[in-house]
Amino acid sequence: MSIICGLPLLECIYCLACARWAWNRCLHTAGHDSVTWGLATAEEFEPVPRLCRYILAVYEDNIRHPLWEPPGGYGINPDWLILRKTYKDTRGRAPSYILYLDHEHSDIVLAIRGLNLAKESDYQVLLDNQLGKRKFDGGYVHNGLLKAAGWVLDAECEVLKELVEEHPNYTLTFAGHSLGSGVAAMLALVVVQHQDKLGNIDRSRIRCYAIAPARCMSLNLAVRYADVINSVVLQASYFLPPSMLGLVFCQLRYILSDDFLPRTATPLEDIFKSLFCLPCLLCLRCMKDTCIPEEKMLKDPRRLYAPGRLYHIVERKPFRCGRFPPVVKTAVPVDGRFEHIVLSCNATSDHAIIWIERESQRAMDLMLEKDRIMVEIPAKQRMERQETLTKEHKQEYKAALQRAVSLSVPHAYSPPSEYGTFDESEDVEMYNSCKLSSESSVGSSGKSKSKVSWNELIERLFDRDESGHMVLKKSHRDDW
Repeated sequence: MSIICGLPLLECIYCLACARWAWNRCLHTAGHDSVTWGLATAEEFEPVPRLCRYILAVYEDNIRHPLWEPPGGYGINPDWLILRKTYKDTRGRAPSYILYLDHEHSDIVLAIRGLNLAKESDYQVLLDNQLGKRKFDGGYVHNGLLKAAGWVLDAECEVLKELVEEHPNYTLTFAGHSLGSGVAAMLALVVVQHQDKLGNIDRSRIRCYAIAPARCMSLNLAVRYADVINSVVLQASYFLPPSMLGLVFCQLRYILSDDFLPRTATPLEDIFKSLFCLPCLLCLRCMKDTCIPEEKMLKDPRRLYAPGRLYHIVERKPFRCGRFPPVVKTAVPVDGRFEHIVLSCNATSDHAIIWIERESQRAMDLMLEKDRIMVEIPAKQRMERQETLTKEHKQEYKAALQRAVSLSVPHAYSPPSEYGTFDESEDVEMYNSCKLSSESSVGSSGKSKSKVSWNELIERLFDRDESGHMVLKKSHRDDW
């Protein structure tokens, strides 16, 4: 009798839990995640709309005779275009990209296109990953994106090195959208780890802009490389949206990593066999993001996040229709880092590179309009303002590193740099031991090979064991 009476109570609890989830999902907007962030300035946000146009130019077959250029054009001088690689050139190992020498802004730009829904090779890159599959520099990264970055560097290393040495005052910028944003972020990580392979380029000259970024690296790496990588989010575009197959496949791979369904021979077969339960799987994923405490998620070292410093373009407000003048907020968050799926009818437009370029340019124009008085300010005061901004970013970066340690984020530490460190004695010792071991590893291999591929260099990177010490990977230890 007591069991029968208890059934309605259990049903009520279940219904209340479902109602709470639905309430949170429907009322949560992306603007909630950045409500406490500071406003971005025109100086730091200036490259974003320009790089969006460079990424759009990758889609053109002939940049001299463009077919889909945005209002105002791409801003590209065809004579400064160094190279363009299509899917035929990359053989599906990486998305299409261009290399552009931007003399006007003293920048060497490698721009990578987003996911191509018609290319099975792009799905193979996305699906080539499992939780905890690939370790990198004391954290975890997306395996397929890292391999794609290794291929790009193998193909363009000599050209990049020549350009970096020929233009010592130029920055080296990796930019990408959607799938390309993950490849660009991996490129930045690998180049920072092997600066000597590109003419000993200084870390301060390396930049990355991930537009509508993919979750591609663990939290400790996302925070540690925030001085190099910048992610740009339009409202709710911080991952591939549910309306696009790219997100569905990434999320399916993430959900199915614990063998919800048996794996098959090819990615497409696996995808189509999984579509029958797609709504249930996405519902499970949403409930998982809603119900699991953030403290628990932060302590999962395998969980992947959007990389680096975040720039959030907010143009919509809850319970209010239409779009409003965009506002750009920025921070290096540790907790509250866009971790909940946002149910939005604008998910597709928020993710589209065309709309991101348009809204980022609108935001930039509004910033310049507010700062039009800057035209009358002497150059010395402008320089002082830029120095102040740089100092604030350094302090924010250091604070994020400290917060990652205080929240017990796995493997969170700060290598010694110009930004300063905390617990410096341990970090310096740890960093130096890693660097010496890496140099000895590469040096020993150099005796047997005249040229080492970037993928081989990636494999030689050291991991951090459970006690926090830097060690060779197991496979590499076996070779010794």
